[in-house]
Amino acid sequence: MSACQITPENEVTVKDLLTAYESESNSHARYTAYAGKADSDGLHGTASLLRATARSEEIQAGNHAHLIRQLGGEPEARIRPFEVKTTLENLTAALGEEVYEIESMYPRFLVENRSTDNSAARTLTWALEAEKTHARLLGEEIRQMRPVRAGSLGDTSVEFYVRSVCGYVSKTPEPERCWICNRLCSTFETIR
Repeated sequence: MSACQITPENEVTVKDLLTAYESESNSHARYTAYAGKADSDGLHGTASLLRATARSEEIQAGNHAHLIRQLGGEPEARIRPFEVKTTLENLTAALGEEVYEIESMYPRFLVENRSTDNSAARTLTWALEAEKTHARLLGEEIRQMRPVRAGSLGDTSVEFYVRSVCGYVSKTPEPERCWICNRLCSTFETIR
């Protein structure tokens, strides 16, 4: 689909969704690679967290892509080069990206799309709330790894639950309804 199919009232929304789509697609690629590094370091629980977070980012990108298409655009993402470093450095980099999205990107997009008559606000809100959960979980793991001590995810594989509708990540199965998207929680994916 070409940009000429985007109506003028949806131009800002599509621009914001394209930016979010590219950001989430890049996060998915990075976190997947970071999980591989954590596994190779024997930090299987940390790798599980990174895989769950990567899956959540993939779900968010998919939500954005669906809406971009509905509004007449075509989702495109350029995966930027990145370097896989130590697992702790990778976690710190991932946390930095999540904080940017929480404090800057998604709040700005929500303000810009508050008055639109499309479902962008819902999708952007789901992403923002999922990013807050990612930041909390990544921050907890970073704190546990400095220095590595009892209680960190460390070398034991851990199950995470990823909500396949909105991308919410949890360490435990959740109640009947997801607090982000308010849908039944029967659609969580288990990620190890």
